[in-house]
Amino acid sequence: MAPRRARKKAEGGASSNVFSMFDQSQIQEFKEAFTIMDQNRDGFIDKEDLRDTFAALGRINVKNEELEAMVKEAPGPINFTVFLTMFGEKLKGTDPEETILHAFKVFDTEGKGFVKADFIKEKLMTQADRFSEEEVKQMFAAFPPDVCGNLDYRNLCYVITHGEEKD
Repeated sequence: MAPRRARKKAEGGASSNVFSMFDQSQIQEFKEAFTIMDQNRDGFIDKEDLRDTFAALGRINVKNEELEAMVKEAPGPINFTVFLTMFGEKLKGTDPEETILHAFKVFDTEGKGFVKADFIKEKLMTQADRFSEEEVKQMFAAFPPDVCGNLDYRNLCYVITHGEEKD
């Protein structure tokens, strides 16, 4: 039998220290999120934990298939290390903030730092990887336009790449 370290490497080194991808404050935030989602406090997030988390957020009728699909995204039981690895993999594919900002700036010809929400909605639903009506609603729920219907895309880009709003 190969030594423990060699075995891990041979298996693809699944954990290849995911903790080094994040700074201490980010890891603490992920730990808090994990703890909130682990409703039954068994150290794992399962279908029932997800159902309870959705219920706590006001979404009561989540389909079983939807919950199963979420759990199946993980390579196995979702403990904190797996949870962190999944976020690391999702974030790894995220474009740098500058790239996302540049994409919005194309629509902000006057350089004001915002674009009309209706205009962005139309572009998102008709161009390239089209958004559904539901995806647009989710985006505007998370990043509501101001009273004039403007979307602050700089803040949106910051949150996409950093996970939190600027102070």
